Amino acid sequence: MSTERLRNEDYQDYSSTDASPEESPSEGLGNFSPGAYQRFGESNNTTWFQTLIHLLKGNIGTGLLGLPLAVKNAGILLGPLSLLVIGVVAVHCMGILVKCAHHFCHRLNKPFVDYGDTVMYGLEASPSPWLRNHAHWGRRTVDFFLIVTQLGFCCVYFVFLADNFKQVVEAANRTTNNCHNNETVILTPTMDSRLYMLAFLPFLVLLVFIRNLRVLSIFSLLANMSMLVSLVMIYQFIVQRIPNPSHLPLVASWRTYPLFFGTAIFAFEGIGMVLPLENKMKDPQKFPLILYLGMAIVTVLYISLGSLGYLQFGASIQGSITLNLPNCWLYQSVKLLYSIGIFFTYGLQFYVPAEIIMPFFVSRAPEQCRLLVDLSVRTAMVCLTCMLAILIPRLDLVISLVGSVSSSALALVIPPLLEIATYSSEGLRPLTIAKDALISVLGFAGFMVGTYEALAELAQPSAAPNSTNSTGAFAY
Repeated sequence: MSTERLRNEDYQDYSSTDASPEESPSEGLGNFSPGAYQRFGESNNTTWFQTLIHLLKGNIGTGLLGLPLAVKNAGILLGPLSLLVIGVVAVHCMGILVKCAHHFCHRLNKPFVDYGDTVMYGLEASPSPWLRNHAHWGRRTVDFFLIVTQLGFCCVYFVFLADNFKQVVEAANRTTNNCHNNETVILTPTMDSRLYMLAFLPFLVLLVFIRNLRVLSIFSLLANMSMLVSLVMIYQFIVQRIPNPSHLPLVASWRTYPLFFGTAIFAFEGIGMVLPLENKMKDPQKFPLILYLGMAIVTVLYISLGSLGYLQFGASIQGSITLNLPNCWLYQSVKLLYSIGIFFTYGLQFYVPAEIIMPFFVSRAPEQCRLLVDLSVRTAMVCLTCMLAILIPRLDLVISLVGSVSSSALALVIPPLLEIATYSSEGLRPLTIAKDALISVLGFAGFMVGTYEALAELAQPSAAPNSTNSTGAFAY
C-alpha cells in the first residue's frame, strides 16, 4: 500500500455508529484516504426496510441509558419537550446534509460524496476567497470532531463496563429471585472500579486488533441481540407501578440544563451514518421518507425511556439506568447482557477514528513494519481511552463535554452553515438564511454553555462520584 494510494484514493466508509459492516479491509484497505466515509460493500444494494433497520441500529444503542438522568437535569416537563425539539432539529440538519451532498454529486458528476467532502466542496462554492483557499480544512474539521466523538464513546464504554460488572460482583451474595422488591442492598466491597477498567483493557485491545469487517459484523449481530433483549426487559420493569410524579420538578435548575443538552445531543449524533446509508439504497429516492420515519421512532424511544426512567426512579436515577435495576438474577443478567453488547460495540465505534488516524502513521512506516505500526497505534488509542476513563473521576461530565463540543458541531452547527455556503451563490431566501443562522447560533450557544458548565463541574473537588455510581450521565 503506497503512500500515494493512501493519500489519493477513497476508502469505503463504515459509519460513525454501530450499523453492521459487511466487507473486509483486506479487500479495500489500500483504497482509503483519511476521512472518506462510505460503507464497505457494493453500492445500491439495500432495500428500504434494510436501510430502516440500519438507521435504527445506528441510533438506538447506548445513548438510551443516560437519558433518564438527562431528563432529571432538565425537568420532567422541560426534558421531554427539549428532547423532541432537539430531535426535530437534528433530523432537519441530517436532511440538509443529504440535500447538499446531492447538489455536489450532480454538480461534480460524482456517484457519492461523504460528510467531509461535502463540507470541503461547500467551502469551495462559497463567495469568500479566504474560505475557498482553505476549503481543505472543512474535511479536517469534520474528521477531528468525528475522532473526538467516537473516542468519547469508547471512554464511556470503559466506565459502563466497570460500573456494571462491579455492581453485579458486589451484589452477587445478596442477589435473589425476587424482582418485585427493589431494595437498596449493602454491597460487598471488591476492587476499585478503575481496576475493573484495567482488567478489561487487554481484552479490548485484542478486540480492536480484528480488522476484518466480516468478523466484526458477527460481533455487531451479537451486540444488537443482547441490547435488544436488555431494552425489552428494562421497559418491562419501568412501566410497572410508576410512583406519583408530583414531587418531581417540572423544570430543573438552569445550571444543570447545559448538562442535559450535552447528553441529549450526544445521543442524537448519528449524522455520520446518513450519507453512507443513502448511498447503499436500491431506491435512494425513498431515503428522505426512511430517514424521517426512522428518526421519528428513535425520538419516541428516547423520550419514552428518558421520561419513564426518571418517573420510575426519581431523584435516585443513576447515570446508566441499568444501575437502578432490582438486585435479582433476572435484572443482573440484563446488566451483563447490555455490557456484552457494549463490549463488542467498542470495536465497531473504534473503527471510525482508527481509519481516520491510521493512514498517517502506516504510510510513513517501512513496508515490513506497517502491520506492527498499525497494531501499536491501535493499542495506544485503546490505552488512551482507558486512561481518560481512569483519570477523570466524573466521566458523565466528560461525556456531556464531548456532546457539547463535537456532537453539537457535527449535528447542529456545521450543516446549516454548509447550506448557506453551498447555495449562497445561487440565491437563498432570507427566511432560509435566518433559520440556518438561528440553528447554528443555538448549537454554538449550547456548545459554549455546555462546555463551560462541564468544565466548571470537573474543576470542583466535590464533583467526585459516590461509591455507588461513577458512571454519571452515561450517554452513548
